[in-house]
Amino acid sequence: MDADGKILGRLASEAASLLRGKHKPIFTPHVDTGDHVVVINAEKIRLTGRKLVQKVYYHHTGYPGGLRSSTAGKLLSEKPERLIQQAVRGMLPKTKLGHAMLKKLKVYRGPKHPHQAQKPEAVKAAQAG
Repeated sequence: MDADGKILGRLASEAASLLRGKHKPIFTPHVDTGDHVVVINAEKIRLTGRKLVQKVYYHHTGYPGGLRSSTAGKLLSEKPERLIQQAVRGMLPKTKLGHAMLKKLKVYRGPKHPHQAQKPEAVKAAQAG
């Protein structure tokens, strides 16, 4: 999937659907029948409205007082891969099966990725805006 100019939530929902395998006739909720998904050009993803300034992501370091926060704009400039991974993670099941599905998601900042030998097929993501 090429994230160039796509809206974050729309791309993430399509990626989550592919990871779950909902596009296949053999889809079963308790079985991992999904495909591997490679997302390129993560740095060119778009967010609508004022989400770049107002949307806040939190994580905890594990130490007392270790709650850290960063805005979507800061995350997009520093780690755009993590922005897409978190959006997709929120759309997958919160179980061992969902964790296994998330391992099949590969996100890359630019247009190059090391998966050419697997002959990936391009997926047309919904274009909006």
